[in-house]
Amino acid sequence: MFLQNLRAKVGARLNGDSEAGFTLIELLVVMLILGILAAIALPAFFNQRAKANDANAKATANSAETAMETCATENNGSYAACTQEALHAVEPTIPAKEGGLAVVPAAKKYTITVTAATTEDTFGVEREENGNLKFPCTAKNPENRGGCPSTNTWGNG
Repeated sequence: MFLQNLRAKVGARLNGDSEAGFTLIELLVVMLILGILAAIALPAFFNQRAKANDANAKATANSAETAMETCATENNGSYAACTQEALHAVEPTIPAKEGGLAVVPAAKKYTITVTAATTEDTFGVEREENGNLKFPCTAKNPENRGGCPSTNTWGNG
């Protein structure tokens, strides 16, 4: 009798005639797999977010450099009048005030510094009086340099 009942239950289970659903073990294994995948994917996601913020800061510095050259062309080759507000008038994507951007103009040279939003890494463009351009950067966290290479230069300088 016992063997007959056991065979009936096992047969019903295999045929799908009995209750349908997942066992607790199956659910735990799926949750474990999802947890492992999340543990792998989340740090990679956060690192990409930091790199995106650094890329945005580089783009702002590049736009400010182009606007600075345009402003100097309109001012007989002098950068002295090219303040952040003047750059905003040339290129509206450049913040009119602050916004992580610092502009220091002089007659024949300038310095532009942009601070990334979340990483607080800084990316700059420096024009020397002889026309040479430098692209310095500083990583706030040396272990996670984001978009600032170990050479501390980010552009073509």
